[in-house]
Amino acid sequence: MASPGEKLANHKPSTPGRRTRRYPRFALDSRISVRMFQNGEFSDCWGHSTELGQDGIGATLTGKLETGEIVSLEIPLPLSPYPLKVRAIVRYTDGLRYGFEFLTLTVGQRDTIRRVCEMLANKG
Repeated sequence: MASPGEKLANHKPSTPGRRTRRYPRFALDSRISVRMFQNGEFSDCWGHSTELGQDGIGATLTGKLETGEIVSLEIPLPLSPYPLKVRAIVRYTDGLRYGFEFLTLTVGQRDTIRRVCEMLANKG
């Protein structure tokens, strides 16, 4: 049986033709909130995550964002008593689907995300 680290290392991207990710993504359905600065004011929207990786998260949102926009995310994660609060950049948009890359994670945040990804790898 493969260890969690081996599962993470051996995971293959699921979509042919897409760029190779640094880290695999795992299905995660969690309600997230997004805070953004648009048109001179702060606004909020919410959505549901679709996938999580050590370097980012995919989500379907109720609001509209642009590629390159910097936002604040609040993500409840398994194994964590408090939501993860991080800054992220919008890397892609596809309708109401968005891909975010995490920015400036603390060592503790990176460790929490890594542990959650290992747990999700063991579910599959």
